[in-house]
Amino acid sequence: MTHPYTYIDPNARVAPNVKIDPFTVIHGDVQIGEGTWIGSNVTIMDGTRIGKNCRVFPGAVLGAIPQDLKFSGERTTVEIGDNTTIREFVTVNRGTEDRGRTKVGNNCLIMAYSHIAHDCIIGNNCILSNSVQVAGHVTMGDWAVVGGVSAVHQFVNIGQHSFIAGGSLVSKDVPPYIKAVRNPLSYGGVNSVGLKRRGFPLQQINGILDVYRTIYNKGFNTSQALEFIEEELPATDERDEIVTFIRESGRGIIKRFVKGATDED
Repeated sequence: MTHPYTYIDPNARVAPNVKIDPFTVIHGDVQIGEGTWIGSNVTIMDGTRIGKNCRVFPGAVLGAIPQDLKFSGERTTVEIGDNTTIREFVTVNRGTEDRGRTKVGNNCLIMAYSHIAHDCIIGNNCILSNSVQVAGHVTMGDWAVVGGVSAVHQFVNIGQHSFIAGGSLVSKDVPPYIKAVRNPLSYGGVNSVGLKRRGFPLQQINGILDVYRTIYNKGFNTSQALEFIEEELPATDERDEIVTFIRESGRGIIKRFVKGATDED
């Protein structure tokens, strides 16, 4: 059902049972899947692909061109997965030629006033709380949660099942399965509460704890810790994922909290 005060470009591909409220504008190169609701005063621009059963609340702007001076008009997209909720005044920008798309996965909750910049890849079941600002080229794994009013530096990688406290400045990579807290942002332990809620057995959580105790608590540098983990700790999917994440980190991972430390340390 489409309200008569809504404008839909005739070239847009909108499923028959999509509900669109008044004063919304939908441009031509847009696709919207079945069962989705689009609130009032939403702008959905060229290159936007929205999945099934999504909810887009008033004031959101999806598919605007990147806020990147290198962007030269290339054809790129914003892709929103199924069952995802986009709250009030969220902005999600299209990709650039680097990745060609900005993607938000399935079953995500992007809360009010958040921004997702060009070329970000947000996994499934992620939560961005109110006013989270995500710069370009950020990658976020499944089930990651970012607390409100946090700012994520461009090119940062955030591992799956991680939790980042509200008000954080995220300038380093955040490995999977952990809590990132304090200022400067630091390792705050394994996200055991989140893992238990998602059905991780205690033995699996303890294995993850052993890996991070080696990285953060045994006095090793990063290379020594990874070598010890591979030689001394049992091989598991989680162990190997953590090791690979750290080895491939371009910005370096967050450190253990040290009183009096600064972001430059």
